[in-house]
Amino acid sequence: MSRSPDHAQAAQRAADVLARTLYGEARGESVRGKEAVAAVVMNRVRRARAAGGTYWWGGTVEDVCRRPWQFSCWNAGDPNRAKVEAVAPDNRVFQTCQRIARRALAGTLADPTDGATHYHAKSANPPWARGKAPSAEIGGHLFYADIE
Repeated sequence: MSRSPDHAQAAQRAADVLARTLYGEARGESVRGKEAVAAVVMNRVRRARAAGGTYWWGGTVEDVCRRPWQFSCWNAGDPNRAKVEAVAPDNRVFQTCQRIARRALAGTLADPTDGATHYHAKSANPPWARGKAPSAEIGGHLFYADIE
């Protein structure tokens, strides 16, 4: 069964937005750290689908990644935003992010976060994480699977 050009373009856009999100959020992390951020995005998409197609953070990879105040690299005024938008295809770290994004979208990426839908840098202490136990600690981030 062949996919329509619209479906192929949507898949390509989703892969690009996810790769740019990984680059913006985790470019200094190991491959496992980048995979963990990709897993958070995919866990959010899965939760949205289980809820009937959407959730407060959106229902598609693009919606989840670009939802205001969810992944800071997309926030207006964030210093990472310009880097995320301008990264060149020949950037080796971005190429790694693209490979991880394609695996995540294909459903072949293992989830090292144990179902996390949220994460933060170890140096941060967001109110939503207080009193919660992380489901994983990977690189410079703590991941949480029990956040609504």
